[in-house]
Amino acid sequence: MTYVFPPIRLPTLPIQGSDKVFPIHRIYCVGRNYADHAVEMGHDPNKEAPFFFQKNADNVRCDGTFPYPPASTDVHFEIELVVALKSGGVDIQPADAMRHVFGYAVGIDMTRRDLQAEAKRLQRPWEVGKAFEHSAPCSALVLAQHVENPSRGAIWLEVNGARKQSGDLNQMIWDIPHQIAFLSGLFALGAGDLIFTGTPAGVGAIKRGDRLKGHIDGVGGLEVSVV
Repeated sequence: MTYVFPPIRLPTLPIQGSDKVFPIHRIYCVGRNYADHAVEMGHDPNKEAPFFFQKNADNVRCDGTFPYPPASTDVHFEIELVVALKSGGVDIQPADAMRHVFGYAVGIDMTRRDLQAEAKRLQRPWEVGKAFEHSAPCSALVLAQHVENPSRGAIWLEVNGARKQSGDLNQMIWDIPHQIAFLSGLFALGAGDLIFTGTPAGVGAIKRGDRLKGHIDGVGGLEVSVV
């Protein structure tokens, strides 16, 4: 097979304690999956089924920097547990979902909030506010067998040393098995897929020069400088 131009390099995530890398296929993000965040965004968490949006695989960035994007003056952080799949399928049952998990990471769903708000107002898709370059800073993956209980544990984010987000994984409205099950009813999930599982309350704006530090119990940390 001869390509008309060299193919773009496959996006990957490093794996903690390994010289191998995880090839990224697709990125799914669940919206408003913590009740307190749903409330702060003006929604009733008791009235929503899970919903998802996507980022692009090459939006992932692992070098500890986040270049402030163009076309926005209101970029927000959203700390999230990231689930990486080693296999998939369709119509996966919640009881079977966790056997498809390869590992976990700490991620930040960076959001051009002003562009997202305009898209919402016009009832348009969110990609312009969510799926832009470098919008998914992420830590190295921790193998699933090394994470004792991904259904609970502190999740937090600090900006310049001040705590901005603080929650617990047990506050998710839709837990990991039900996220995987619901997604598999909409898409054919596969090896290499990432799921950003939602963010607790406290999201806010960043500026150039800010230093972000995130942590999830049992998974690890992530430090990002806004450049």
